[in-house]
Amino acid sequence: MSDSIFLEIEFFLLVLFSLILPISIYAFMMWKKAISRKTVLLLGLVMIVTAGVDVFLLQQLKGLAQSSSSIADDFFFVSELAVALYLLPALFAGIGINMVSHVLMHHLVDAERRFDREHPDRRKLNTSK
Repeated sequence: MSDSIFLEIEFFLLVLFSLILPISIYAFMMWKKAISRKTVLLLGLVMIVTAGVDVFLLQQLKGLAQSSSSIADDFFFVSELAVALYLLPALFAGIGINMVSHVLMHHLVDAERRFDREHPDRRKLNTSK
């Protein structure tokens, strides 16, 4: 094991899943002029999975930092500052859940409209009550 966890593969994976992947997803969505619901759903699920991977990596790095002799490792991953590092996964999970919810809500609205068109007799029964 090296002297610092900043040289461990887990740290580089954390940077990948905490910064590079979410920023790439956001840039892709902003770059596209039109995007399908399936793509939005997939990207939302990727954001949720990314948040889970972040939490897992933060837990792994906390364990490595506790066994490391470096003070900087303890400062970032074991102290109270470590709680702030969990805000990024919470943000990504929230954004991902919002994206999935957005797709599902639009699907349900479309499905209700389709049902009303296909069953006009049922709509008359519901509006007469």
